[in-house]
Amino acid sequence: MNEMGLDLTGKVALVTGGSRGLGKAIAMAMAGKGAHVVICGRKQENLDQAVADLHEKGVEVAAFRANVGLPDEVANLFQSIEARFGKLDILVNNVGMNILTPSVAMADDGLWDKIITTNLKGTFLTSRGAVPLMRKVGRGKIINISSIAARKAAMGMGIYCVAKAGVDMLTRVLAVELAQDHITVNAVAPCMVRTQFSQPFWSNESLLKQIAAGIPMGRIAEPDDVVGTVLFLSSDLADFVTGEIMTVDGGAMA
Repeated sequence: MNEMGLDLTGKVALVTGGSRGLGKAIAMAMAGKGAHVVICGRKQENLDQAVADLHEKGVEVAAFRANVGLPDEVANLFQSIEARFGKLDILVNNVGMNILTPSVAMADDGLWDKIITTNLKGTFLTSRGAVPLMRKVGRGKIINISSIAARKAAMGMGIYCVAKAGVDMLTRVLAVELAQDHITVNAVAPCMVRTQFSQPFWSNESLLKQIAAGIPMGRIAEPDDVVGTVLFLSSDLADFVTGEIMTVDGGAMA
């Protein structure tokens, strides 16, 4: 086992959707472990705010605007990272979105494309873009943020569940394909995390109690509950861990 452990000093890490919520917490934690962190997102104003917020906490990050569902913007993102840092060691595919809607009775077919593109296609495009930069240094870590929704259907979240199930299989496929390049690919599958993404659920006290009742530890996850697992998978401690879906759910799937 490498004695460096959770030290990420000198590593270059990209966190997609890093301007808020879980992504922002991951970016801050990685920077705190010594990594050079890049965040990306669709909206420049959100990125600017995140950079300012993290700066106030003594954390410096680089930020590039990119929609991970658009191949040209993803290509530009990795060109920018290569121009600035010359390499990439860690990719955290954190971008995710959902619009509550029934599946079969869905009126707008565009919602299917939007949810699948953001959650699944975006994860594929950024992973594909990261590989050449990781091959330059002879190793790398890809961590996908999945969800227990990949294995447990929920009303109004059918398309999201399908997309995250795809992320889980993509994780395993890439783990097998990239093992020879010493690139590990794993996923973290949390239960509901208290972020802006899930606010419609946890801001409803009655609904929150129902959700928490299904979690043996009696509460939903906080961002910091997930960060530790991401740091582990990003570190030398996890060099022989690949193709795994690590559940962080307080026992909900047990």
